[in-house]
Amino acid sequence: MGLFDKIRAEFIDIVEWRDQEPGVLVYRFERDEHEIKMGAQLTVRPGQRAVFVNEGQIADVFEAGRHTLETQNLPILATLKGWKYGFHSPFKAEVYFLNATEQLDRKWGTATPVILRDADFGMVRLRARGNFSYKLSADREMISRLVGARQAYRVDDIEGQLRAKAVSSFTDALGELKIPMLDLQAQYDEIGGSMKEKLSGFFAGLGLEMLGFVLENVTVPEEVEKAMDQRASMGAVGNMNQFAQYQAAQALRDAAGNPGMAGNMMGMMVGGQLASGMGEVLKQTTPASSAAVGKPCPKCSALVADGAKFCGACGATIASIGGTCIKCHAALAEGAKFCSACGSPQQVKCVKCGADLAPGTKFCGECGASQGAGA
Repeated sequence: MGLFDKIRAEFIDIVEWRDQEPGVLVYRFERDEHEIKMGAQLTVRPGQRAVFVNEGQIADVFEAGRHTLETQNLPILATLKGWKYGFHSPFKAEVYFLNATEQLDRKWGTATPVILRDADFGMVRLRARGNFSYKLSADREMISRLVGARQAYRVDDIEGQLRAKAVSSFTDALGELKIPMLDLQAQYDEIGGSMKEKLSGFFAGLGLEMLGFVLENVTVPEEVEKAMDQRASMGAVGNMNQFAQYQAAQALRDAAGNPGMAGNMMGMMVGGQLASGMGEVLKQTTPASSAAVGKPCPKCSALVADGAKFCGACGATIASIGGTCIKCHAALAEGAKFCSACGSPQQVKCVKCGADLAPGTKFCGECGASQGAGA
């Protein structure tokens, strides 16, 4: 200190934070042995707040303006010190200047992907980023918990912890809200609001007031993004048959200027139409159910499906049905030579050569003779 400054200091003492650096939240005013003269001039600039600390205990607080330090405006400090009325001797106290301006556009983001379970896509890795703003609010918490004996406390000293807490709150918010991936981009405000609510208490515990919080973007892996695009496209298409017809019409329009391509397209479409038409014909001519085709039950004559062991109408045991009696038309077991109902023989012999003939045969297969009405 020069001679002039020393002489000047004998007449007037000025306490101020003149060279306020960007990014500094708290600055401790430096004075040899922290000695301040009674009657000194305290200058607190806009956006600042001055806090007097006596032996680690916060005393008086001054807002922006010019203040003359006297026992009248240092009531807490005077009580702590036990000053008598009209005390004028120099006193010792630490003075901290707090940057009370809003800290804008502070960035946060996920350093590594956050894993989340989604109902549509399973386990998904997400990344998120955004920004927040805050300012100092509680002097006692900030100075006693964080600053300590340091001369300056910067935003970099605290924002690493704030960003880590923001990522944790992002994970909790997604887990609680259970928002599907397909709806995630439409819910940024809701997610950001939930995160701000979770973070406000944490900020307050550090002597900070959160003023704003924004979730700017959430990104998913490329493969999940493609799957989401495909899912959205399917939803936009709606009726797939109509979409196929629309595509075919577009293809015909594009092929109109290319005769070779148009011929191929027409051939493919005609073939497709024929195949479609044949399919409709087959559907119309094919019986609706093969279960309705069978042979009559030997007991109740109800139709029984081929291969069934019991009649569905009367419950009778079904042997292998071979046909009906040529005389009474009762059902016969396969290979039966006589009718179990009327006893009539089921095999017919040729009237000329005596060869065995099937019932209803009109001409003999051995001699060719006509069997007449009795065959």
